[in-house]
This record gives sequence, structure tokens and C-alpha cells, in this order.
Amino acid sequence: MNLSFQKMFYVIAIAFALFAVLVFAKPILIPLSIALLISFILFPLAKKFEKWNINKIFAAFLSIFSIIILIAGVGYFFSTQLINMSKEFVNFKHQIISAFADITVYINNNVSFVEDLKRDELLNRMKEWIGDSTGFLISKTVSNTATFVAGLMATSVFIFLFLIYRDGLIHAFLAFSPQDKRNRVFNMLKSVQQVGQKYLFGMILLTFIIGLANSIGLLIIGIDNPFLFGFLGAALAIIPYIGTAIGAIIPVIYAFVSYDSIWIAVAVALLFWFVQLVSDNFLTPSIVGGSLKINALTAILSLFIGASVWGLAGMILFLPFAAMIRVVCEEFEELKPVALMMGEHNKKGSDGTGQLSLWWEKMKKRL
Repeated sequence: MNLSFQKMFYVIAIAFALFAVLVFAKPILIPLSIALLISFILFPLAKKFEKWNINKIFAAFLSIFSIIILIAGVGYFFSTQLINMSKEFVNFKHQIISAFADITVYINNNVSFVEDLKRDELLNRMKEWIGDSTGFLISKTVSNTATFVAGLMATSVFIFLFLIYRDGLIHAFLAFSPQDKRNRVFNMLKSVQQVGQKYLFGMILLTFIIGLANSIGLLIIGIDNPFLFGFLGAALAIIPYIGTAIGAIIPVIYAFVSYDSIWIAVAVALLFWFVQLVSDNFLTPSIVGGSLKINALTAILSLFIGASVWGLAGMILFLPFAAMIRVVCEEFEELKPVALMMGEHNKKGSDGTGQLSLWWEKMKKRL
């Protein structure tokens, strides 16, 4: 086997260049990527409107308006609980500070990190630190809100453009391929679109099921605002692996500082653990896993690469993008080994005949 250092250098250089582009073009690529995935969902709705003899531009507008109405309805449903939470925030903040001070003093009394640590002195220092940080937090919140609104507007514009120019974009992609392979390229683009569409539909359905299960459990336990905490935990579960823990920590802390019995917090933790156990082993593989068809190693790598490049948005977006890349790699002979590494275990092997798998079974006996 000949090793070409020139080709290896080109591959490494392209990888670094791609990474740099993803980092420096983040403000434009994130809303563009979100818009692409959402347009996959709205595409069938826009086609439905067009079949009713509605103009393509107006059909795209109605599709976007429909999802805005849906989001507004969900926001209105949770607005009353958010208002109630904001009224209790001052008391909730005091309870958190007191609980943290008690835990710190208890640990220090048993381990002795700091000599003569007093609870009242620790409380006063924490209150001073929070007071000094308030101005910074407010300015940071205003800045982040402005960035979010700008990104939301850009995403809406990109969705609209994707929907009205979809035919031209497909024709442009097909023009890059030889005429005898255009059917294959078209099928590849269709598969990419279906992967994104099925993934997003699956995640929406999964979020609804998990959120409903969490909310009913919290309602039975007796936690205030159960639907807010339940669906918040379900929404954070979109972030692979760590989102579930974050979504559970918030209601557990709330239960710990708001109720006298520690067993309520334990019950909340057990509830989220049980719901996530059922979701990971039964719901996610059947609802979402079938659309991705990537292995755990690829999923974890996409999570870490996405976090390092785009932060929270990358952790959410890079997972479906990895599945789309796998679909593209399957259509090219040179890239089929990459698709095999990214995909789930395939009994037929990469050549589709089973010869590779049969050879590998023989080789494993010699290891």
C-alpha cells in the first residue's frame, strides 16, 4: 500500500480550512443551518399550499406564519407559569443562597478547608458578589437577546428563500454532475432532505412525549409549575447526552430549596432518570434512531466537534448533519468506507454483497 504524503497534506489542510471557515463564519452559518433543517419540515406544507393553486411566495409565507403561530401558542401556554416563577424568583434566590451556605459550612466543618468559616459571613459575601454581578448579567442578557432576535430574523429570511428558490438550488446541484448520474444525485439530495425531515419530526414527537411524561410525574409528586419544568427538561434533552442531566438538575434544585422534605427532590430525580431510561432504550431508537443510522462514536464526535465550533447550536445541529454526510458518502465509491465507519453495523458489508463481512468474520478468528 503506497502512502502519499502529498494527498495526506491536502486532506489535513482542507480539514483545517473547513474548521476555520466554520468558526469564523459562525454568525451566518448557524442561522443558515437552522433554516435549512426547518425548511425540510415546512417543505411538505409549502407543497400542499401550492397544490391549492397558491402562489409559491405566498405559500412559503403561509408555511412560516404557521410555525410562528404554533410557537406563539406554546409560548402563551407557558407564559403564566413563567410569570409565577418570576414573582417567586427573589425568595427562590434567597433559598438557594441559604442552602448553598449551609452545605458549604457543613463540608468545611468536616473537611476544614477554611478556618472559622461562619454562615452569616458567607451569606453576606455571596449577596455582595451577586449584587456586583447583577449589572454585568443584565448587560449580558440584553446583548444575548439582541443577538438572538437578529439570528431569528435572519433564520426566517433564509427559510423563506430556501422555500421559494428550492427548484433553482436543486437544478444548480444537478448541473455539477454528469448527465448520466443526475438521477443518482437527485435521489441523494432527496435522501438528505428526508433524513433531516424525519429527524426533526422525530425530535418534536419525542420532546412532546418526554415532556408530557415528565409533567404528569411532577404533577403527581406535587411540584409547582409541572408542565414548565417537564417540557423544559424535554427540550433540553435535544442536546445529546448532557441535555438530560441539565434538564433534571433544574427541577431537582427547585424541589430541594422549595420543599421541607428532601425526598421530594429525590423523587424528582428518580422520575427524570426513569423517563430518560425508557426514552433511551425504547423511544429514541424507534422514533429518531431509524432516521439517523449513525453509530454512537459518530454521535459523540459530532457532539464534541459541534460544541467546539458552534457551542450549544453545534451540539444540536451537528448530529443530523453527520447523518446527512453519511448519506452523501454512501453515493460515492471512494467515500463508502467513511459511510461504513459512520453508520451502524451493516451485515451486508460495504459492497452490498456480504463479501466484506464474510472476510471480516474469518479475520476475527485470527485475532
